[in-house]
Amino acid sequence: MLDTNVLMHDPTALFKFEEHDVFIPMMVLEELDNGKKGHSEASRNARQVSRFLNEIIEAHGNGNTIDEGVRLVQPKGLQLRANESVGRLLFQLKPVEVGKRFGTVLPDNQILGSILQLIEDHPGVPVVLVSKDINLRIKASICGVKAEDYENDRAIDDFNLLFTGATELSADFWDQHEGSLRSWTEKGRTFYEVRRRDDDGWYPNQFLYMPGAEEVEMKVARLDDERAVLQIVDDFRAPQHQVWGINARNREQNFAFNALMDPEIDFVTLLGTAGTGKTLLALAAGLTQTMDIQRYREIIMTRATVSVGEDIGFLPGTEEEKMTPWMGALTDNLEVLTHTEDHGSWGRGATNELLASRIKIRSMNFMRGRTFLNRWVIVDEAQNLTPKQMKTLITRAGPGTKIICMGNVEQIDTPYLTETTSGLTYAVDRFKNWAHSAHITLRRGERSRLADYASEVL
Repeated sequence: MLDTNVLMHDPTALFKFEEHDVFIPMMVLEELDNGKKGHSEASRNARQVSRFLNEIIEAHGNGNTIDEGVRLVQPKGLQLRANESVGRLLFQLKPVEVGKRFGTVLPDNQILGSILQLIEDHPGVPVVLVSKDINLRIKASICGVKAEDYENDRAIDDFNLLFTGATELSADFWDQHEGSLRSWTEKGRTFYEVRRRDDDGWYPNQFLYMPGAEEVEMKVARLDDERAVLQIVDDFRAPQHQVWGINARNREQNFAFNALMDPEIDFVTLLGTAGTGKTLLALAAGLTQTMDIQRYREIIMTRATVSVGEDIGFLPGTEEEKMTPWMGALTDNLEVLTHTEDHGSWGRGATNELLASRIKIRSMNFMRGRTFLNRWVIVDEAQNLTPKQMKTLITRAGPGTKIICMGNVEQIDTPYLTETTSGLTYAVDRFKNWAHSAHITLRRGERSRLADYASEVL
């Protein structure tokens, strides 16, 4: 049995239960009808569910009764499942006796009443309520009804299993590959080819390191079933390898700079807690490649506009001006990047104006239908995006565009999103096998000793 919030969260949920029958109470149809007005994601989803239900009933044939249920055949254009075992779609056909079980005021009570009626009418058939509403699940458990969260859109089962982008090699790595190792230098870079082992679990552009006296840092440049080509990465901690005046301060930041500065990588995801340098690294690499190398025409910065506290109401001005309060992170980081002693305040003001002309702030609400050509696109606070919104953003990329998504999944402010269902987690998991994407989880905070201590103890 599906609750309204599941369908408004994912309209295709109807078709994701394979051989099981799906039951929809009348109250859910009422709530979908009430929720269909508006331009929000939930309203669009409610309208889509109604269209799916209409298609299923029409395919069944209007002359036929639906007492025994309707086959849940996927509409044309939806490619969701490979196996053909299909359940039925059942509707609530008779009203629940008023006041028999609960009060009639809350829609949730009506839904609970209908599920208890369903169990009564079909003794011996296991019934499960699927809902994203925790309180309804608690109420159902009190009534002895099995209730579960909707987990079909979870990218992974446990957030701790998410790909981190960097792996430590064992101390005897070179000894293990002694017989099959081949090394060469090409265009100033050192490469090693090794035979793959069954347990290595490598992905394209994954970073590998060997700590100790002879610290080695490499990335997986090419992979096939039998062999892997590893490349020694650049060291952005060295003073001669600065990016817009910034050096990497730790191993993960160095890996991030390597991913950001590589023109062969089109999509980079950066995960990390507050103060690990995500925005600073992305901006420094973007400015270098926009202003100096001129690989990209401009930097576009956007983020999900979810506030931490109460909303402050409507903001005046153009799209750019309305987005400015949300972009404090951008201005703070530009201050770091343009802070040079030799220019004074006049020089700094001129630099800021020049940079501001090449950095555009865009709202996420107007992204549909756009195409970015040769742009460096930074998506900040990406943990607040749903997988669908993430898809909308990434598919904006035209030729020569690089997209950087970053966020901290411990700071999700959007209701109904968790660490495992966030669009950022989804993107990291789905892109890890692609040769033109890279991911890195930043571990160490570099903001200040106060911020580091606060993120540990508070």
